[in-house]
Amino acid sequence: MPSTRDIRRRIKSVKNTRQITKAMELVAASKMKKAQQAALAGRPYTQLMTTMLAALAHRVEESQHPFLVQRPVRTRGILLITTDKGLCGPLNSNLFKVVTDIKTPAKYYVIGRKGSQFIARTKRDLVADFPVTDRVAFNEVKTVSEFMVQHFLAGVIDTIEVIYPHFRNTLVQEAILRPVLPLANLQEFVLQQQTATTPGQGRAPDTREMLFEPDAHSVLEALLPFYMNRHLYQLVLTAKASEHSARMVAMKTAKDNATKLLDDLTLEYNKARQASITQEILEITAAQFSAA
Repeated sequence: MPSTRDIRRRIKSVKNTRQITKAMELVAASKMKKAQQAALAGRPYTQLMTTMLAALAHRVEESQHPFLVQRPVRTRGILLITTDKGLCGPLNSNLFKVVTDIKTPAKYYVIGRKGSQFIARTKRDLVADFPVTDRVAFNEVKTVSEFMVQHFLAGVIDTIEVIYPHFRNTLVQEAILRPVLPLANLQEFVLQQQTATTPGQGRAPDTREMLFEPDAHSVLEALLPFYMNRHLYQLVLTAKASEHSARMVAMKTAKDNATKLLDDLTLEYNKARQASITQEILEITAAQFSAA
């Protein structure tokens, strides 16, 4: 049985660990709330852009824009969105499993230090990694989007796909591989986006007639690149909300486990202390009998 001194040291260590994990849980909860509010605040804007695309889908030919042209896929372009730090449960490992399942040639663009380390460690083709702060400024994501779009238009990559943790709720974050470009069928894509952004609301479609100046093709030329930037920005916001949620849950679990371990150590310490006192009493009693 460990000595009471060793048990006291372990109790002190566990108390310090519990204090740290509790503080990290509170910080993650605060950041999660802000990230959720940012993600929710951007949805109406994205929905309005989707509505405009729906109106344009019936007025243009899909071959009029390179984002809409389906071409043979020789090299996939994949944006992997991970975290900069650990201590967020299985969030990153679930994303890495999706990457591991990709067997076709691909070039990887990464947001998050953990993702770049994984891509380099597994010797995959890492093109660039981009830093993004917790506040997720639009210009940070715009840089990523425009860089990938340049490679897409130049033929370096034939698709743009995103692997990210999709925020279901505070306890569930699902690793998803989402195709972004090309939009092979604009009308089908718009329908999918409308369903994804307004699930289960049952809203009637907007049937108002839209007038586009100077013409629908010019508006589409300007709207699609901006929609691409905004779409990736919304995915990064969702990924940040998932990160902070996963970290909050992981730290709460660690804190609860530390509390349980502390209770067990306290019980063990009391037993050891009681055994030591009993042993001392027996020794005193035995000495008295021997003296008599």
